[in-house]
Amino acid sequence: MKRLALAVLPALIASPALAHLNPGEHGSFAAGFTHPIFGTDHVLAMLGVGLWAALLGRNTLWRLPLAFVSAMATGFLLALSGLPLPFVEPAILASVLILGVLVALSVRLPANGAMLVVAAFGLFHGHAHGAEIGGASPWPYLAGFALASMALHLVGLGVGVAMTRFSTNAVTRGIGGLIALMGAWLAVS
Repeated sequence: MKRLALAVLPALIASPALAHLNPGEHGSFAAGFTHPIFGTDHVLAMLGVGLWAALLGRNTLWRLPLAFVSAMATGFLLALSGLPLPFVEPAILASVLILGVLVALSVRLPANGAMLVVAAFGLFHGHAHGAEIGGASPWPYLAGFALASMALHLVGLGVGVAMTRFSTNAVTRGIGGLIALMGAWLAVS
């Protein structure tokens, strides 16, 4: 657990100015792909979705990540259309904290309820991506951040499934607790 905390520490202290690639220099796909990877709040939420899907089991393994990414694409399109969403940044921070708590407490919801929860969070994450598109072309940018988000979900899913198969859910739940703590830290910093 200490190693995980030490591995995550550099991401927490990284300068926000280095968080996103310039699409003019690196291309729209690369800018979209790196957007969630270099945002601590996005990484933690995506990992949380994958971990929670692993804890919930077979009915949710793919449904939760797909619900998140589908809603994220919808939020992105809303932002591009100029339709505002209230409280985008607070909702993103809440997603980290809440997903961490859901994993830490191994909260069991029916698959459709869990999908609704992650889809609601995905909508806000996607809206933020759309609001921060800058000079990127929308479709390659969308493809980039959707692919990166799915990759982060798969990392969380892989860790959760591996921990479930090779030990108890205690490690997965511990990681969820760490995500919740980091979400709380992000909220107050």
